[in-house]
Amino acid sequence: MATDEQVGQAPPAATEAPEAARMRVLGSTGEGQTQAEVLQLALHHAVADVGGLGGMVHLRIPGDSRPLHLAATGGLPREFAQEWETLGWQEETAPVRALRDGALVWLPTTDTQPCALPAGTGIVAVPLLAAEGSSLGVLSVVTVCGVPSVAQRDFLEALARWVCERLARPAPATGTLGPAWCNAELLAGPRLQQAREAVRVGTWDQNLRTGDVVYDEATLTILGIDPETFDGRVDTVVGLVHPDDLPRVVAAVEQAIRQRSEYAAEYRLCRPDGTVVWIQARAQVVLGEDGEPAHFVGTVWDTTQKRAALDSVAHSLLHMSDGFLTVDTDWRIEFVNLHAERLLGPSQQLFGRVLWDVPGAHVPDLEDRCRQVAAAGTPTGFDVQWPTNRRWYHLRLVPSPDGVTVYLTNVTEKRLADEQREAAQRAAAQRTTYIGHLNAALTEAVTVSDVVDTVAERVLPLFGATGLVVQLVDGESLRVAGSAGYRQEFLNSFPDRISLADHSPLADAIHHRAPQYLVSRLEFRERYPHVADLAFTGRKHAWAYLPLIVSGRPVGCLVISFSRPRRFSEEDRALLTALSGLVAQALERARLYDAEHTRAQELQRGLLPLALPSLQAVTAAAHYVPATEGLEVGGDWYDVIPLSADRVALVIGDVMGHGLSEAATMGRLRTAVHTLVGLELLPDELFSHLNDLVSDLGDDFYATCLYAVYDPTNRVCTIVRAGHPPPALVQPDGTVHFPQLPQNPPLGAATPPFETAELTVPEGTLLVLYTDGLVESATRDIDSGMAHLAKTLTTAQMPDGRDLGATIADRDADARHLDQLCTALASTLLPAKEQTSDDTAVLVARTHALAARDVAFWELPEDPIAAAQARDHIRQQLTDWHLDDLMWTTELIASELVGNVIRHAKGPTGLRLIRSRSLICEVTDGSLTTPHIRRALETDEGGRGLQLIAALSQRWGTRYTSTGKCIWTEQLLP
Repeated sequence: MATDEQVGQAPPAATEAPEAARMRVLGSTGEGQTQAEVLQLALHHAVADVGGLGGMVHLRIPGDSRPLHLAATGGLPREFAQEWETLGWQEETAPVRALRDGALVWLPTTDTQPCALPAGTGIVAVPLLAAEGSSLGVLSVVTVCGVPSVAQRDFLEALARWVCERLARPAPATGTLGPAWCNAELLAGPRLQQAREAVRVGTWDQNLRTGDVVYDEATLTILGIDPETFDGRVDTVVGLVHPDDLPRVVAAVEQAIRQRSEYAAEYRLCRPDGTVVWIQARAQVVLGEDGEPAHFVGTVWDTTQKRAALDSVAHSLLHMSDGFLTVDTDWRIEFVNLHAERLLGPSQQLFGRVLWDVPGAHVPDLEDRCRQVAAAGTPTGFDVQWPTNRRWYHLRLVPSPDGVTVYLTNVTEKRLADEQREAAQRAAAQRTTYIGHLNAALTEAVTVSDVVDTVAERVLPLFGATGLVVQLVDGESLRVAGSAGYRQEFLNSFPDRISLADHSPLADAIHHRAPQYLVSRLEFRERYPHVADLAFTGRKHAWAYLPLIVSGRPVGCLVISFSRPRRFSEEDRALLTALSGLVAQALERARLYDAEHTRAQELQRGLLPLALPSLQAVTAAAHYVPATEGLEVGGDWYDVIPLSADRVALVIGDVMGHGLSEAATMGRLRTAVHTLVGLELLPDELFSHLNDLVSDLGDDFYATCLYAVYDPTNRVCTIVRAGHPPPALVQPDGTVHFPQLPQNPPLGAATPPFETAELTVPEGTLLVLYTDGLVESATRDIDSGMAHLAKTLTTAQMPDGRDLGATIADRDADARHLDQLCTALASTLLPAKEQTSDDTAVLVARTHALAARDVAFWELPEDPIAAAQARDHIRQQLTDWHLDDLMWTTELIASELVGNVIRHAKGPTGLRLIRSRSLICEVTDGSLTTPHIRRALETDEGGRGLQLIAALSQRWGTRYTSTGKCIWTEQLLP
């Protein structure tokens, strides 16, 4: 590059505005160009900027001795281009020098170069370097003004980078085979067709260093090459590649060699016989002994028929009944079918035009809607009235990487049908609204008079009726229960009772259980002449007699009358029948309400604990308040369950929803908790099983729950909750706070594991557990409710005037006081005069701690002497506790348990004695194996240890800890 033949240091141009303008133009170029068009566009700007005679682009073919192959020319004579068709490594031409040096080169033309140019001319060549540094080829321009300026050189280098960047992008669809590149008769020739059917895939091997290529017979047949005349050179085959496809094929080869990866390309091939076919080639780079690429080994097959199938699809789109068109990313029309042409105009006048600029597509807001679709990236559709024919079309816009596809469907008739249907639906919706309002009003009606007034207020105006009579079945007759729209004289003349044996419209409606419609006085007299005169005194001219049926049993008759003759349409009759059912239900509801509500509450209370157990660890009380609105039972529940080692489990929960199903679910959950607690599961594991149980009930079942385990030996309370409000803690000094606990989703919606928390609570602390019905309602959010609860607990006092945190020695008295506290909380936070839609449960427990002198713990060695040490510890401790009567059995139990640990488990081993209402003996180890009682045979030497423990203790069991397991036993104190 330092020689005189290379680019000199010419003075800089006076201005760089032309070059900058050209790059801005190139930068705004869309994605629709083929790679051949990219090369032509680059040549045009390069020649124009340098002021040259013409230009050319060579692409590099890896492995060829003459690596540069002419791919595009512009402004140069054919004879000149033929001389520069291929260039070898050793030639001293500007393109070859630029390729070898990897930099821009300018050389003056000489007489020794091919097809010499006039004196004073030169060639400037710039390499096309990929981002990884490899060369794709060379762009050259024939100059007439000497050495290019600095600005021109900078532009050519920027242009080369732009070309490489565009060549690296995926090529756009090249379309179908046009007339200039396809000979249908030759393509369908019998010999070639038979060969293509017989041989589908060929193989080939290319030497990347020599340019030699070996094709099998199938490959030669696919390529249309005569084996006898083929010279075995890759450049011969490269010359058959369609000019528009050559740049991307070369780029794919270069990338595969550079990255030592798989090569894949589909392109058109111009066979020697004049036909053009589509082929798909794939190959893998094979490395030589020096670790560098040496061979391409791959396959090739004919994809012309696949492309023909795509043409068939295009034909279907062209002739489809709906309008269809495609636009590029700049919203310029690329394709329209025949139906779209009838709306927009001839296709020749549409291609390349922006969609909303077409005279036949002046649709309001079309541009804004199209751009919204492009920004959102999701298909959308809307109806528009086409300006040319005033018909309605549904435009569906479907975005794609290359633009947007537009479908136009004539929906004029559909819109008319939809409008008619919507009008009918609006009328039906109005009637439904009337029914809904009537149903809501009837729900609030308590007495028969209330029901009559509601029907008169809401039903009569709907039909234009002017009179109403409600009669109820009383034995074998009907009696008037209420009326509206009649004069008092008529009501006074009306009989108090009408026998069901009489021939009247009332009796027929009851007996046939079907409405009786009388559209005029004439029809009334023809059908019921004996009662017509009485009916006419009410000054009505049309009647509808509607039987009131409840559970298949007639309970009365509703009479709606009109001041003029009236015909009843099918819709009127259907609506009146529906309304009569609502009225019948409302009349029956008042009588059934109290009985049903009483039975529902009895069911609810039967599923809750009858009494709470008296335990050493806590003193507890609970209170349940049912909902005061509706008949449905709720799903709130609570429980206090004793555990081993004097621990206690406090449970409170709420099944979401109301009804018998929710109440049954509550009972199942309460039973499941008792079962799982008996297995001594950790709180998070217990919740995992409960979550599975609720999930198995269905997607509509959810429950909140709070589970707390209190250990009186260390005053630690372990709490886990799932969608439930936190407990309130009342300290012995009377302060109230809500601990910050991990919140897990409700049961049925959660995903294990569940987070737990451990709190150390002082002795005498009150744990207040509650459901959301206590603190949340339609008029109060949960935060306000919890603040109200805290305030109530802070100001509340025991009946004797002491603070809530004060401990009472008398457990029974304390339990009564806590029960009174539960009642006070419910009455304060749930005023009796307010209607509540949710039930409420409250559970209050005062904690007690075991004295340190009542708990003894020893660590034992992992040695057979551990059993002896355990017996020594027990004898000494039970002597101190004056429990000599239990010494022998406790020694035997502990010795057996410790011996099992030494033989079957692993350490560390611990022994703990607890003196409470019973004597508790616990042996812990680091193993998770579960002991099981088995029936030992008479000849077995072992296997009777657990039988012995079960016989000596009142009860025994196993629980798991975070470090292993604990086997415990309980013995009654003497």
